[in-house]
Amino acid sequence: MAATTIRDLLRAGEPDAPAIGAPEREALTYAGLGKLADDTGRALNDFGIGRNDRVAIVLPNGPEMAATFVAIGANATTAPLNPAYREEEFAFYLEDLSAKALVVMDNDTTAAVAAAEKLGIPVLRVSVPSGAPAGQFELFTEGAAAGQPSASGAAAEEDVALVLHTSGTTSRPKIVPLTHGNVCASASHIVATLSLTAADRCLNIMPLFHIHGLIAATLSSLAAGASVWCTPGFNALRFFTWTDEIRPTWYTAVPTMHQAILARAPRNKEAVERLKLRLIRSSSSSLPPQVMLALEEVFGAPVIESYGMTEAAHQMASNLLPPGKRKPGSVGVGAGPEVAIMDEAGTLLAHGNTGEVVIRGPNVTKGYENNPTANEGAFTDGWFRTGDQGVMDDEGYLTITGRLKEIINRGGEKISPPEVDNVLMDHPAIAQVVTFAMPHKSLGEEVAAAAVLREGMTATEAEIRAFAAERLADFKVPRKVLILEEIPKGATGKLQRIGLAEKLGLGS
Repeated sequence: MAATTIRDLLRAGEPDAPAIGAPEREALTYAGLGKLADDTGRALNDFGIGRNDRVAIVLPNGPEMAATFVAIGANATTAPLNPAYREEEFAFYLEDLSAKALVVMDNDTTAAVAAAEKLGIPVLRVSVPSGAPAGQFELFTEGAAAGQPSASGAAAEEDVALVLHTSGTTSRPKIVPLTHGNVCASASHIVATLSLTAADRCLNIMPLFHIHGLIAATLSSLAAGASVWCTPGFNALRFFTWTDEIRPTWYTAVPTMHQAILARAPRNKEAVERLKLRLIRSSSSSLPPQVMLALEEVFGAPVIESYGMTEAAHQMASNLLPPGKRKPGSVGVGAGPEVAIMDEAGTLLAHGNTGEVVIRGPNVTKGYENNPTANEGAFTDGWFRTGDQGVMDDEGYLTITGRLKEIINRGGEKISPPEVDNVLMDHPAIAQVVTFAMPHKSLGEEVAAAAVLREGMTATEAEIRAFAAERLADFKVPRKVLILEEIPKGATGKLQRIGLAEKLGLGS
């Protein structure tokens, strides 16, 4: 029977098997992680924190962050925050979340602590005993207790395990509560999709304040009785050193990370040959088909592109492991929840019709917190509207044609940015590209693109536009192509289309 709480999920592993590891560290076993979760629960209860009480976590990427998420999540509600936020941002999120405590490292004196102190939020500190296995920690407190816990003991299926904010690129960030049932369902969906077993070793390079790293790498590994090996964060220069030491069977990342790894592969041929990956997973943004094929050629392993979002506790659709099909450019078939295409009026569409991607299932949030207006627009007849535009083929494989808010409206002509990306990525000199809308006085929006060239290669804006003009309808050809050393990215390494024109000085 599948686990329905984080604490139950930890029973999937053999007591002496590794659960959480890290480079140059002894791994924490399942027995050790289970005891850590129980000890943490008692410490939280003593401090006045229990089920559904919210604990903000601001820790650097690594095994302690993974273990803290699991151990606190088994007993209370976790709210991981990006350590790179400024004090004003921490103050907003801590207050918006109604955080009952903040968890930081024992020597942390950063902006998060300052924000918590100004708001009167108690600070809990994580201490790592000398010589402790990866992820092992002790929790100690500063100041008075936080009052009485809402309810003590291990959390239940309907309790909230995790709260995250939406990215808020176009509006105030919305709070997404995810129950134990939601996150455990998503973890089990990923286990099934990737055929994970106790023998698997996941190398996590994703940030652990984001749903991708928390669920796809961490909880799915634990749900399979496997191990997750946590790095300090993505570093292309250290990637092959880590793979040599850890010998992972798989890793999961966003496309920009895959591209950076590919760029380093020719200088690490021996490490690539030693690396025996069972699969490579990609999610969180569209993977250019050219990158998928290059990864498979270099590493000799199937690349599984999946489709996820915070409101679904991550995974919604996925391509399949062999002998199942992988379709470059597609995010695959429904992989857990039901997935369908809906028109604006709420009618489900047949295969081959373009519309909004909608989902429903045990991993999907029941709704945004304290936001009836957003919920009214987000749910139709029990289906959650993802905000993504897509189309399904006759085999049920979904292709995302763009975020509805990112579709470029050029004088009434609708242009899908990923379509333009995929054409430009065929240019031999282009290593990375993102297509986006820039303001235009008469058309409203015009097509623009930012590109990074391959090392040692050259191309002009005119040459790139001419290349596109041979392969795209005239109205889809970028009117402006910026050639950059690096394209601005979001906190999780994703390329962001919304707001890019302004960042690059292409305002009206």
